Amino acid sequence: VQLQASGGGLVQAGGSLRLSCAASGRTFSIYNMAWFRQAPGKEREFVAAITKSGASTFYADSVKGRFTISRDNAKNTVDLQMNSLKSEDTAVYYCAASRIITQNRGAMDDWGKGTLVTVSS
Repeated sequence: VQLQASGGGLVQAGGSLRLSCAASGRTFSIYNMAWFRQAPGKEREFVAAITKSGASTFYADSVKGRFTISRDNAKNTVDLQMNSLKSEDTAVYYCAASRIITQNRGAMDDWGKGTLVTVSS
């Protein structure tokens, strides 16, 4: 599946931003979807995941309570609503698709190009 993330930008600490990932090429609803992020000089890390139907969601401890992942299988999109942003949320954010639900970046089947989120303090 081809993935294209969008919605990144510059935001002040405490602000909000909504990322979106559009999928094409294969049946979107057979994939679990996830967001990862990579800050400068750091490894890519798990942020959030959602199951194929959208019934279950999973979050990294660092974003729990602030970020919300959602999907619309009719529109082939997965979104990440980010609230109460902190400077440490600054990173390139990637959406990814997988046949299994997992936080392991090595198990992702497809990746989109990232979108940069910069949080100014």
